[in-house]
Amino acid sequence: MTKHAYDEFRALHHTDTPLLLPNAWDHASAAALAAAGFRAVGTTSLGVAAAAGLPDGTGATRAETVRLARGLTRLDALISVDVEGGFSDDPGEAAALAAELAEAGAVGINIEDGRADGTLRDAGHQVEILAAVREAVGGRLFVNARTDTYWLRGAGKTASETGARLEAYRAAGADGVFVPGLRDVRLIAELTSALGDTPLNILHAPDGPSMPELAEAGVRRVSCGSLLFRAALGAAVTAVRAVADGAPPVAEGIPSYAETQALADGFAP
Repeated sequence: MTKHAYDEFRALHHTDTPLLLPNAWDHASAAALAAAGFRAVGTTSLGVAAAAGLPDGTGATRAETVRLARGLTRLDALISVDVEGGFSDDPGEAAALAAELAEAGAVGINIEDGRADGTLRDAGHQVEILAAVREAVGGRLFVNARTDTYWLRGAGKTASETGARLEAYRAAGADGVFVPGLRDVRLIAELTSALGDTPLNILHAPDGPSMPELAEAGVRRVSCGSLLFRAALGAAVTAVRAVADGAPPVAEGIPSYAETQALADGFAP
């Protein structure tokens, strides 16, 4: 992907409305989202892992993630890749992964400080990883630094720790920061005020703040996370139960065979 594409993706974080980033788990889902008019598409680590029969958040899906990213960047879309914690605790290896994704044509990565055991990576260590990534891909990949202070059980939901981590990650060169699980609009507004021009990313929650509320609070990016993947699983089970029960078929919104087949165009090398 060109420098122009990176600049375009970055600019989407500084418009009048927050960037709504849908998250795909395979080529068909990403192609469908792009065809629906979403200029930028992210990946979901849970969706990628579950689709491959692997656990999420354990660093087990590096190969699957890179392979998917290489395919998705052939789409006419701006692709941001969820790399969990970088698939390594070694800053050099995380930086090498980021460089590989940049060369493949991605415009962004999302890298988190949560660990598989439910704890947070040491903030100083996370800063080293982010700094290495920034040195390797600065100006080529939009680095979205995620903190799981409000996401992981036992991580400690404190506004002060969240603010301190975000400030450290921003100082390390992160282009944007992400706090999944944070739903308190007052705290969100306080964070956006403290962050200044650094975009804050919030994870959409069906029972959380609405897009207008998040926009009013200063949020610049709203991610769907694994929601779309889980919704697709639920829809598949609902459809087959309708078949089993002899209920009238629900055809509205379901792509045709030809439309679905067309989503594969451009994926193969």
